[in-house]
Amino acid sequence: MDLGLAGAAVLVSGGTKGMGRAAAECFAAEGARVAVLGRTEDALSATASALTAAGAAEAVPLRADLTVREDIDAAVGTLADRWGELHVLVNAAGPVEVGIGRFDAVDDDEWEATFAIGTLSAVRTVRAALPLLRAASWARIVNVSAHSTKRQSPDIVAYTAAKAALTSLSKNLSQWLAPEGILVNTVSPGSFASEGMRTYMRTLPPERHADPDDLADVMRIIDEDFGHPAHLRRAGDPAEIGPVIAFVGSRVNTYMTGANINVDGGSDFC
Repeated sequence: MDLGLAGAAVLVSGGTKGMGRAAAECFAAEGARVAVLGRTEDALSATASALTAAGAAEAVPLRADLTVREDIDAAVGTLADRWGELHVLVNAAGPVEVGIGRFDAVDDDEWEATFAIGTLSAVRTVRAALPLLRAASWARIVNVSAHSTKRQSPDIVAYTAAKAALTSLSKNLSQWLAPEGILVNTVSPGSFASEGMRTYMRTLPPERHADPDDLADVMRIIDEDFGHPAHLRRAGDPAEIGPVIAFVGSRVNTYMTGANINVDGGSDFC
């Protein structure tokens, strides 16, 4: 299917790894111009090379700390000078090393750090990008949330709260921006071998035999530690969510806004 993305201007925050990187590569394969926001120069350079190889009409690495408003404003300003428009904004950044733990184990600093990257980074990126989205002939916003907002676990209270706030923000934006034809949707991954999950698994003791590169092993740890199994009995690979994000953010999606799409391997009755 042609998603109508050839030549489209796309920005992916958190686009150098995990689900953000997978989405960026899908947009690149469709011939879009793809910019990625990230903190690490080496990761940005490697991602830009991969996007070019995948077919991107243009690949633009933009260094930014997504918890710093001035960094985001400067990065989007670069795109304003370079492209003057933006068709797709994907907010895929998420807490990696914070937000994991039960309520009585998470202090104020960790709560604030979790919301800074899990919610406020999207607030700031949308705010900065809105003039460019409004300047385009069509525009989409896709925010990556989490299925845990619907299926709670006491062990990820701060992470889930930040993602729930992002889901609520997305619904509100969809209503506000609908008269302008800007569609806003949320994609919520379930039990995935995300960068955050793999980082968590590397902290586990050797006797847990937790291999972060084995999707069945990742699923086992997610089930044992967070109570989130899936019918497919394996975790999702980030590459499996990239095409979903690309479709939701594409020109082919003409009538879906305010939706929250689960990609969870089947989990409603687990």
